[in-house]
Amino acid sequence: MKFLRAITAVAALAAIALVPGSALAQRPQPTPEQRLERLERQVQQVQRQVFPRGRPADTAGFSDEPAATQSSVATLDQRLDALERQMADILRQSEENGHALRNLQADLAKVRTDQDQRIAALEQRLNEAAVAAPMAPQPATQPSPPKPAAGKPTAETDTPAPAGGPAAAAATDAGEDAYTEGFHLWEGGQYDQAITSLRAFTSAYPKHRRVSFANNLIGRALLDKGEPRAAAEALLANYRSNPRGERAPDSLYYLGQALIKLGQPGQACKAYQELDAVYGAKVRTDLKQMVQEAETQAQCG
Repeated sequence: MKFLRAITAVAALAAIALVPGSALAQRPQPTPEQRLERLERQVQQVQRQVFPRGRPADTAGFSDEPAATQSSVATLDQRLDALERQMADILRQSEENGHALRNLQADLAKVRTDQDQRIAALEQRLNEAAVAAPMAPQPATQPSPPKPAAGKPTAETDTPAPAGGPAAAAATDAGEDAYTEGFHLWEGGQYDQAITSLRAFTSAYPKHRRVSFANNLIGRALLDKGEPRAAAEALLANYRSNPRGERAPDSLYYLGQALIKLGQPGQACKAYQELDAVYGAKVRTDLKQMVQEAETQAQCG
């Protein structure tokens, strides 16, 4: 009885063992793609459990697109080049604007300086005119001829014409009055004031017949106050700028005197020779005598 049970149990076990084997033999094997899809689903399930709030970073999982492509790198390079060019243009424009601003500031400073100087000159001229107005000679009285100072030759025609002479109409001439004021200042030994007054006269009346007189007198005033170099420049300028002026010959004579004081007698002789060559017989008698004495002093050959 026991034996029969044992045989039955063995048969049953054999039947049980054969059933799974045959069932497995009949089930189809999965393809590699199916196995890969299954693995991906499993990984996604794991990600949802580990990262419940969303997809992890690309470095923690799979990424559908690469981090950078060749086209994106080229685009970034182009944008960087464009930015660099724009920065270079901005820097260049800034430097140009700075240079232009400095030039404008310098020009503005120069304009302000020029305006200040011109305003100061106008104010000085107005002040001098206001001070000199009471000193202007009246038509009824004319200045007396000046007395030559010792060692200072004076041309008689530098003195304004007296009343009743050919130039009587000049008594009402504002330019003549202005020149007369400067002449009297020089005559009184006030050389700086005379120079200022005479220069104001030549600036206010550049076409007046006394301009040649005034410029010549400016050079003489500089010579009298001990500035022979400045005197030589003023006298030479008067001769060159207006050689037909009534006092151009006198300027050549006093130019020679200034050159002698500068220790240049040879150049003084050339000035006297120029006077004789240009004006010759037109030279006044008194001036011709003064030139002869000066040539003897300078030992002109």
